Amino acid sequence: MTSRKLKFAIFGNSYQAKKSAYILKLLACLAERHAVVYMERGFHSFLTAGQKMSIDGVTVFDNDDFSADFVISMGGDGTFLRAASMVAGRNIPILGINTGRLGFLADVNAQEIERDIQALYEGDYTIDTRSVIQVETVGQPLKGYHCALNDVAILKRDNASMITVHTTINGDYLTTYQADGLILSTPTGSTAYSLSNGGPIIVPGTHVFSLTAVAPHSLNVRPIVFSEDSEIQLTIESRTHNYLVALDGRSEPLPDTTRLTLRKAPYRVKVIKRAGTKYFHTLREKMMWGADQRG
Repeated sequence: MTSRKLKFAIFGNSYQAKKSAYILKLLACLAERHAVVYMERGFHSFLTAGQKMSIDGVTVFDNDDFSADFVISMGGDGTFLRAASMVAGRNIPILGINTGRLGFLADVNAQEIERDIQALYEGDYTIDTRSVIQVETVGQPLKGYHCALNDVAILKRDNASMITVHTTINGDYLTTYQADGLILSTPTGSTAYSLSNGGPIIVPGTHVFSLTAVAPHSLNVRPIVFSEDSEIQLTIESRTHNYLVALDGRSEPLPDTTRLTLRKAPYRVKVIKRAGTKYFHTLREKMMWGADQRG
């Protein structure tokens, strides 16, 4: 068990008013252990101004201006992804406490906060390292983040027509997709947007990426899985001369003169898992495999 004073940076979901009380339980656990606690400004404002909570002994930070031994994400997978984007390559492990609905990343039950904080102090946990996708542009630069833990989606902007995506992998022409979009997914993101479009479930740690079309024009188009060490180049055509690029759901428009290169980022994200957690058990539970769906 560690006896040193640990530092925690907390990110939270500012749209879950009914579940925000869990933060008081978390802060009490950390105070008992004399931890140094930092909190994202937006979440702090939501709790104090919006929920009229009294939050003491916390230092507020903006964006990625923090240092910590651990990051705690309180919310769902969306909150976790935002926290991961702020941690980026700083090698800080992230614990996801689930106060949302379906959580593969934020998979710690909020009702078991005390046990899981104690486990951090006792070293009774494991760490999964997850690959990240990095996006480079030739043409207009991205204004937001350049990396995604789950997926990068290239999507049409208008409702009237599809986009055309010329796709090359490691310099070899793959195909030209005519579709509403194209998703490049990590194993982490394989159970998210990619899965809802017919993509494969990929077990974390398999070091591959997948490409899945969104509503392809041809029924012959199928998802493809390849090494995460590959370099993917995309050239997009659109009747409206623009498209959306979405990194973990955060989207921004680009002109179709902008070409994209996607590859594995030079860092991985560390995800804290409870000791003894089994991926296939989590998968069965979240996907409700084997459950009787009859009325």
